[in-house]
Amino acid sequence: MSIKVLLLEDDLLFGESIMDVLEEEEFEVVLCRNGQEALDETYKNHFDLYLLDINVPLIDGLSLLKELRRANDTTPTIYLTSHQEIETLSKAFEIGADDYLKKPFNNDELIVRLHALLRRTKGKERFCVGDLCLDDVHKCILKEGKEIPFSLKEYQLMALFIRNAGEIVTKEMIMDTLWNPSEMISDGAIRVYINRLKQEIGSELIVNIRGVGYRLVS
Repeated sequence: MSIKVLLLEDDLLFGESIMDVLEEEEFEVVLCRNGQEALDETYKNHFDLYLLDINVPLIDGLSLLKELRRANDTTPTIYLTSHQEIETLSKAFEIGADDYLKKPFNNDELIVRLHALLRRTKGKERFCVGDLCLDDVHKCILKEGKEIPFSLKEYQLMALFIRNAGEIVTKEMIMDTLWNPSEMISDGAIRVYINRLKQEIGSELIVNIRGVGYRLVS
């Protein structure tokens, strides 16, 4: 299975050159020219790695990662940036970045750092609660070792529950995880996804906390 990379870079020529380097290493790459496009892609697809520039249109790279981390997206992230300021780089790590490379950089160094980051995060690839496991590498949910055929949003919601097993997952947390902040979402839409999860894992495992949210029994 190929590694899927989201590359955020507004310089088309530079972005395409990075794509060529990564594709030679057999990575699958999606190139986005602005932060909003990148955010939309994260709602539609599972990625194994984010490569983000900082100064990009619409949503800058720092704000993008902050939004993703707020939605419990733990995808490994490397910044590719021309920034030299310690304050900016420190903020990137505070938000949740794993590494950075200053432009211009050597393509071989990019590949080395990319593989090193994937190796470091490999040990964090699976979270289990009873018979349920979240596989962060292959972006799937397993029950008794067998993959559950979830849609993207169903996977994201189940991952949210597993990461917060035993704790209350509020409706606000669910909305932040499954939908773009600009979308208007009803309680009924949330219940549709909750009922789908219950069908697959057992209704007794997800408890309704009236007026607040839900809890996965740990």
